[in-house]
Amino acid sequence: MTKILIVEDHALVREAMVHTLSRLESGVECVNARDADTALALLERDGGFDLAVIDLMLPDMNGFSLLAVLAKRCPDVPTIVVSAMDDETSVRRAIRGGASGFVSKANSGEELLQAVREVLAGGVHTPRMPVPGGRRPASPVSERYGLTAAQTRVLELLAEGRTNREIADLLGISEGTVKVHMSAIFRALDVSNRAQALVLIARNGSRV
Repeated sequence: MTKILIVEDHALVREAMVHTLSRLESGVECVNARDADTALALLERDGGFDLAVIDLMLPDMNGFSLLAVLAKRCPDVPTIVVSAMDDETSVRRAIRGGASGFVSKANSGEELLQAVREVLAGGVHTPRMPVPGGRRPASPVSERYGLTAAQTRVLELLAEGRTNREIADLLGISEGTVKVHMSAIFRALDVSNRAQALVLIARNGSRV
Protein backbone atom coordinates (compact mmCIF):
# COMPACT_ATOMS: atom_id res chain seq x y z
CA MET A 1 0.00 0.00 0.00
CA THR A 2 1.32 3.43 -0.95
CA LYS A 3 1.55 6.04 1.81
CA ILE A 4 1.70 9.69 0.74
CA LEU A 5 2.24 12.79 2.86
CA ILE A 6 0.46 15.91 1.58
CA VAL A 7 1.88 19.20 2.88
CA GLU A 8 -0.56 21.99 1.99
CA ASP A 9 -2.08 24.71 4.14
CA HIS A 10 -5.35 25.13 2.22
CA ALA A 11 -7.94 22.55 3.27
CA LEU A 12 -9.83 22.60 -0.03
CA VAL A 13 -6.63 21.93 -1.98
CA ARG A 14 -5.67 19.12 0.40
CA GLU A 15 -9.07 17.51 -0.03
CA ALA A 16 -8.83 17.78 -3.81
CA MET A 17 -5.40 16.14 -3.82
CA VAL A 18 -6.60 13.33 -1.53
CA HIS A 19 -9.53 12.73 -3.88
CA THR A 20 -7.22 12.66 -6.91
CA LEU A 21 -4.58 10.44 -5.30
CA SER A 22 -7.23 7.95 -4.19
CA ARG A 23 -7.42 6.98 -7.88
CA LEU A 24 -3.76 5.95 -7.86
CA GLU A 25 -4.46 2.48 -6.52
CA SER A 26 -6.74 0.65 -4.12
CA GLY A 27 -5.94 1.38 -0.48
CA VAL A 28 -3.58 4.34 -1.04
CA GLU A 29 -3.12 6.19 2.27
CA CYS A 30 -2.89 9.99 2.30
CA VAL A 31 -1.74 11.77 5.46
CA ASN A 32 -2.27 15.55 5.65
CA ALA A 33 -0.10 18.27 7.15
CA ARG A 34 -0.97 21.98 7.01
CA ASP A 35 2.58 23.21 7.69
CA ALA A 36 6.22 22.14 7.60
CA ASP A 37 6.55 21.50 11.33
CA THR A 38 3.61 19.09 11.30
CA ALA A 39 5.00 17.37 8.20
CA LEU A 40 8.42 16.84 9.77
CA ALA A 41 6.85 15.55 12.99
CA LEU A 42 4.77 13.04 11.03
CA LEU A 43 7.78 11.86 9.06
CA GLU A 44 9.82 11.33 12.22
CA ARG A 45 6.99 9.80 14.27
CA ASP A 46 5.15 7.62 11.76
CA GLY A 47 7.67 6.88 9.01
CA GLY A 48 6.90 4.49 6.18
CA PHE A 49 6.06 7.24 3.71
CA ASP A 50 6.63 6.46 0.04
CA LEU A 51 6.25 10.04 -1.18
CA ALA A 52 5.78 13.63 0.01
CA VAL A 53 3.73 16.13 -2.01
CA ILE A 54 4.44 19.68 -0.89
CA ASP A 55 3.36 23.24 -1.63
CA LEU A 56 5.95 26.02 -1.88
CA MET A 57 3.90 28.57 0.07
CA LEU A 58 3.55 27.30 3.64
CA PRO A 59 2.75 29.40 6.74
CA ASP A 60 5.82 28.48 8.79
CA MET A 61 8.54 27.62 6.24
CA ASN A 62 8.77 28.09 2.50
CA GLY A 63 8.75 24.96 0.42
CA PHE A 64 12.31 25.40 -0.81
CA SER A 65 13.57 25.36 2.78
CA LEU A 66 11.43 22.30 3.50
CA LEU A 67 12.94 20.51 0.50
CA ALA A 68 16.41 21.14 1.91
CA VAL A 69 15.42 19.76 5.31
CA LEU A 70 13.77 16.70 3.77
CA ALA A 71 16.85 16.01 1.63
CA LYS A 72 18.92 15.79 4.82
CA ARG A 73 16.48 14.11 7.21
CA CYS A 74 14.52 11.88 4.85
CA PRO A 75 16.67 11.25 1.76
CA ASP A 76 14.76 8.05 0.95
CA VAL A 77 11.40 9.83 0.64
CA PRO A 78 11.01 11.39 -2.84
CA THR A 79 9.16 14.68 -3.10
CA ILE A 80 6.86 16.29 -5.65
CA VAL A 81 6.19 20.02 -5.54
CA VAL A 82 2.63 21.07 -6.40
CA SER A 83 2.49 24.84 -6.58
CA ALA A 84 0.90 27.88 -8.21
CA MET A 85 4.46 29.26 -8.45
CA ASP A 86 5.12 27.46 -11.71
CA ASP A 87 7.56 29.82 -13.39
CA GLU A 88 10.74 28.41 -14.87
CA THR A 89 12.93 29.74 -12.04
CA SER A 90 10.79 28.07 -9.38
CA VAL A 91 10.76 24.76 -11.23
CA ARG A 92 14.53 24.73 -11.65
CA ARG A 93 15.08 25.77 -8.04
CA ALA A 94 12.80 23.01 -6.76
CA ILE A 95 14.55 20.32 -8.80
CA ARG A 96 17.98 21.60 -7.72
CA GLY A 97 16.68 21.53 -4.14
CA GLY A 98 15.94 17.84 -4.34
CA ALA A 99 12.40 17.52 -5.69
CA SER A 100 11.80 14.58 -8.00
CA GLY A 101 8.81 16.21 -9.63
CA PHE A 102 6.96 19.47 -10.16
CA VAL A 103 3.27 19.93 -10.99
CA SER A 104 1.55 23.27 -11.50
CA LYS A 105 -1.72 23.81 -9.65
CA ALA A 106 -3.07 24.96 -12.99
CA ASN A 107 -2.76 21.39 -14.31
CA SER A 108 -5.32 18.62 -14.05
CA GLY A 109 -5.49 15.80 -11.55
CA GLU A 110 -4.30 13.45 -14.28
CA GLU A 111 -1.04 15.38 -14.47
CA LEU A 112 -0.55 14.89 -10.72
CA LEU A 113 -1.28 11.16 -11.02
CA GLN A 114 1.19 10.85 -13.89
CA ALA A 115 3.85 12.66 -11.85
CA VAL A 116 3.26 10.43 -8.83
CA ARG A 117 3.51 7.27 -10.92
CA GLU A 118 6.74 8.43 -12.56
CA VAL A 119 8.37 9.44 -9.28
CA LEU A 120 7.31 6.27 -7.44
CA ALA A 121 8.88 4.31 -10.31
CA GLY A 122 12.16 6.14 -9.70
CA GLY A 123 11.82 8.75 -12.42
CA VAL A 124 11.64 12.54 -12.52
CA HIS A 125 8.61 14.54 -13.64
CA THR A 126 9.02 18.10 -14.89
CA PRO A 127 6.48 20.30 -16.67
CA ARG A 128 6.82 21.25 -20.30
CA MET A 129 7.64 24.94 -20.38
CA PRO A 130 5.55 27.10 -22.75
CA VAL A 131 7.28 28.88 -25.59
CA PRO A 132 7.16 32.63 -24.72
CA GLY A 133 5.00 34.71 -27.07
CA GLY A 134 4.11 31.67 -29.15
CA ARG A 135 7.49 31.67 -30.89
CA ARG A 136 8.68 28.62 -32.72
CA PRO A 137 10.51 26.10 -30.50
CA ALA A 138 14.25 26.47 -30.28
CA SER A 139 16.59 24.16 -32.12
CA PRO A 140 17.06 20.68 -30.62
CA VAL A 141 19.16 20.45 -27.46
CA SER A 142 21.68 18.17 -29.16
CA GLU A 143 22.23 20.68 -31.97
CA ARG A 144 22.39 23.74 -29.74
CA TYR A 145 24.92 22.20 -27.34
CA GLY A 146 26.99 20.39 -29.96
CA LEU A 147 26.36 16.83 -28.79
CA THR A 148 27.75 13.94 -30.79
CA ALA A 149 25.44 11.34 -32.34
CA ALA A 150 26.27 8.87 -29.56
CA GLN A 151 25.60 11.47 -26.86
CA THR A 152 22.31 12.40 -28.52
CA ARG A 153 21.14 8.77 -28.47
CA VAL A 154 21.99 8.56 -24.76
CA LEU A 155 20.20 11.86 -24.06
CA GLU A 156 17.08 10.69 -25.93
CA LEU A 157 16.88 7.61 -23.71
CA LEU A 158 17.58 9.67 -20.60
CA ALA A 159 14.63 11.88 -21.59
CA GLU A 160 12.48 8.73 -21.71
CA GLY A 161 13.40 8.01 -18.09
CA ARG A 162 15.71 5.10 -18.83
CA THR A 163 18.32 4.00 -16.28
CA ASN A 164 22.01 3.71 -17.16
CA ARG A 165 21.62 -0.06 -17.28
CA GLU A 166 18.67 0.15 -19.66
CA ILE A 167 20.49 2.64 -21.89
CA ALA A 168 23.52 0.34 -22.04
CA ASP A 169 21.35 -2.65 -23.00
CA LEU A 170 19.39 -0.73 -25.63
CA LEU A 171 22.50 0.75 -27.26
CA GLY A 172 24.65 -2.36 -26.91
CA ILE A 173 27.38 -0.60 -24.94
CA SER A 174 28.77 -0.98 -21.43
CA GLU A 175 27.30 0.83 -18.46
CA GLY A 176 30.70 2.46 -17.97
CA THR A 177 30.51 3.93 -21.47
CA VAL A 178 27.03 5.27 -20.68
CA LYS A 179 28.43 7.00 -17.60
CA VAL A 180 31.19 8.57 -19.71
CA HIS A 181 28.58 9.87 -22.16
CA MET A 182 26.45 11.15 -19.27
CA SER A 183 29.36 13.11 -17.81
CA ALA A 184 30.09 14.65 -21.21
CA ILE A 185 26.41 15.53 -21.71
CA PHE A 186 26.16 17.18 -18.29
CA ARG A 187 29.29 19.25 -19.02
CA ALA A 188 27.96 20.33 -22.41
CA LEU A 189 24.57 21.29 -20.99
CA ASP A 190 26.16 22.92 -17.92
CA VAL A 191 24.04 20.86 -15.52
CA SER A 192 24.95 18.64 -12.58
CA ASN A 193 22.50 15.74 -12.78
CA ARG A 194 19.66 14.01 -14.63
CA ALA A 195 16.93 16.14 -13.09
CA GLN A 196 18.53 19.38 -14.25
CA ALA A 197 19.06 17.93 -17.72
CA LEU A 198 15.36 17.01 -17.89
CA VAL A 199 14.37 20.54 -16.88
CA LEU A 200 16.54 21.94 -19.67
CA ILE A 201 14.93 19.56 -22.18
CA ALA A 202 11.47 20.56 -20.95
CA ARG A 203 12.31 24.23 -21.45
CA ASN A 204 13.22 23.35 -25.03
CA GLY A 205 9.83 21.79 -25.72
CA SER A 206 11.16 18.25 -25.17
CA ARG A 207 13.23 18.39 -28.35
CA VAL A 208 16.48 16.40 -27.98
